[in-house]
Amino acid sequence: QVQLVESGGKLVQAGGSLRLACLASGRTFSAVNRGWFRQAPGKEREFVAAINWSGSSIYYADSVKGRFTISRDNAKNTVYLQMNSLKPEDTAVYYCAASGGLITSATTKRSDFHSWGQGTQVTVSS
Repeated sequence: QVQLVESGGKLVQAGGSLRLACLASGRTFSAVNRGWFRQAPGKEREFVAAINWSGSSIYYADSVKGRFTISRDNAKNTVYLQMNSLKPEDTAVYYCAASGGLITSATTKRSDFHSWGQGTQVTVSS
């Protein structure tokens, strides 16, 4: 089993930037792929970004493309989500997720990921 812990969420003004981190521990070999999802109040959890082990495959939701960047430091078992030009509609709890196997542009469903963190709150004020 792999454990995921997110950090970095906070209150930020619109147009600002924030970097989230997700540290993995335990059976990290099963967390070769990592993703970020978010869930706003009253809404379904939605895909944000995903990255494979080597960083050669990266996918983004259209809503964040060009503003968010996912990256990873395998030596630190950590994946990052750099969020720029934040908008009030980016307000949500952000969750880190892990999966094995291959990821493709279709790897965007919650069921594609087997492990989840507890989430970190990001609030963007207008």
